[in-house]
Amino acid sequence: MKNVVKTWFFSFVHLFFPRQCAVCGAILQEGEEGICMKCNMDMPRTNYHLRKDNPVERMFWGKIPLEHATSCFFYHKGSDFRRILHQLKYGGRKDLGEVMGRFMAAELSAIGFFSDVDVIVPVPLHPRKRKMRGYNQSECIARGVSVVTGIPMDTASVARMRHTETQTRKSSYERWENVDGIFCLRRADAFAGKHVLIIDDVLTTGATTTACADALKEVEGVRISVLTLAVAAS
Repeated sequence: MKNVVKTWFFSFVHLFFPRQCAVCGAILQEGEEGICMKCNMDMPRTNYHLRKDNPVERMFWGKIPLEHATSCFFYHKGSDFRRILHQLKYGGRKDLGEVMGRFMAAELSAIGFFSDVDVIVPVPLHPRKRKMRGYNQSECIARGVSVVTGIPMDTASVARMRHTETQTRKSSYERWENVDGIFCLRRADAFAGKHVLIIDDVLTTGATTTACADALKEVEGVRISVLTLAVAAS
């Protein structure tokens, strides 16, 4: 009975406030979440998960003890698909992060991407920025991945200790300088001998993700993989 009432309530709400695709704005049909089926099919996927030594993996070579890495789709300035990231980060659409996380997890599970991952670590936000935004967008994505894969998420053992300026308009060198040493490890025992999957929203130079991994790489026996929703097109 409770589920029936809940379904009726949301159907009533959607009648007056219809759900729209985050990309094209079309009204979402029954069974569609976040983005419509057409936009999902047209998404500029990287398919890097199908390529060994792909460009995302190369970004981390020699920097962290990397197992594998990939990003779901290309982020192009001016592309309609940038709206996914914009609504997720600045539009309060934390639900969109979880939806996209589930989409990614479903596709990557088919090739065994998560087969021996022990724990998921979303890249932390500084408490001040989290309070301003109301949530951590990377954590939203990670939650979607966790729901599909059943892999636990750890949001407490790695912390962001310094509030930094946005990376958006910084050069590659400035990005690396901006995030150097900003993360700290609170519990090394949480990751000893484990395969850790770091999840972030968008990958540009890899500076923030590498800084997060730096907090983990001295842990005995740790292995690290990286997954992001998008990667900036070169």
